[in-house]
Amino acid sequence: MTATLIPPVSAPPAHRDPNVRRWLAAYTSSMLGDSVYYLALSWAAVRSGTPAQAGLVMSASALPRAVLMLGGGVLADRFGPRRVVVGSDAVRCAAVLAVAALLFLTSPGLWPLALLALVFGTVDAVFMPAVGALPARLTDQDQLTRVQGMRGLAIRISSVVGAPLGGLAVALGGAAAAFVLAGLLIAVSVPLLLSVRVRHLPGPGSGSTAWSDLGAGLRYIGRHRVLAPLMLAIALGDLGFVGPLNVGLTLLADRRGWGAAGMGWVLAGFGTGAGAASLLLAVRGRLPRAGLVTGWACAVGAVAVGALAFVPTLLAAVVTALFVGLLTGLSGALCGALLQTQSDPAYLGRVTAVSSLVSLGLTPLSMPFAAAAAGAWGLRPVYAVSAAVCGLGGVVALVVPALRRAELPG
Repeated sequence: MTATLIPPVSAPPAHRDPNVRRWLAAYTSSMLGDSVYYLALSWAAVRSGTPAQAGLVMSASALPRAVLMLGGGVLADRFGPRRVVVGSDAVRCAAVLAVAALLFLTSPGLWPLALLALVFGTVDAVFMPAVGALPARLTDQDQLTRVQGMRGLAIRISSVVGAPLGGLAVALGGAAAAFVLAGLLIAVSVPLLLSVRVRHLPGPGSGSTAWSDLGAGLRYIGRHRVLAPLMLAIALGDLGFVGPLNVGLTLLADRRGWGAAGMGWVLAGFGTGAGAASLLLAVRGRLPRAGLVTGWACAVGAVAVGALAFVPTLLAAVVTALFVGLLTGLSGALCGALLQTQSDPAYLGRVTAVSSLVSLGLTPLSMPFAAAAAGAWGLRPVYAVSAAVCGLGGVVALVVPALRRAELPG
């Protein structure tokens, strides 16, 4: 696919740019399809096997995603992120609809569900780096922070709308109907993406190999004065954040007697805060002293994470979760904007792959350890240690001069 070149003039503000809006519509539709897919997969797995077997199906995508993520970044840089995203969505759509057809026609058991999860994990390994590398080809650098805010809003809307939409499809037609809906939502993104105009940006040299491209990307990050410490800050921040806001929150709601409804209110508070942070960036388009703000937001957000285990009432937990979402959402969006603007475009896919690997591929491995530690020593020590690890990410951003002084384009 040959990229259509945008004329070399300044792009309009991202929220007014029809080209960016088409990309945002495609991205939102794809994320909605993802939300419906995960609900349909979990429902079908629980109905087809034991809880342990369902858990294995749900986790089957994690291994290929983690193992292949760095290679996905190389593909995004070599072939262009739009081409990779379109191909990924087409494969995911076909796989989901094929499983839906099987479920309509027969009762195949768990094996097609496990295979579908493996396919999704493999495709995610190339989809995620390409999605992260695409915004730089849509608009000017000074609009990338606003695009990160718009992308964050799309993620929040998809998570809020997707789950009840998938639940309605399951109620009306079972898991097969939900898979059909997921496939159609993902399919909508393909023509929208094909209509998006993209800039041509330099990629790896034509004579290089995939292995040499990967090595060059890792060396580029390791030598970069901003990207290297930023990757460490992202890894520490997410490592300390994942346990308390996933396994820890479930255990906390159970032991405090809040129940599933109470946990839902806490998650709603978190989602509201994170959505407000995304909206702030989408409206403002830029925050001055981005590196410094990132560090302080991560550090103060870590304190709020730790406080969740000590608040006495459900209302206090909801308010605390709102601050957690606001501060961690702000630091996360600014980290994404700094990755976009500090990276050489030729390496952007590989840079995004490394950040996705440390954020989404490796940090979930901490969840079993967090659960085991909570059982052995209680929730408060686990939350305190997790908050300290999360806070170290903010400390890195504050003590490394190049990262602390990093600015977004104005």
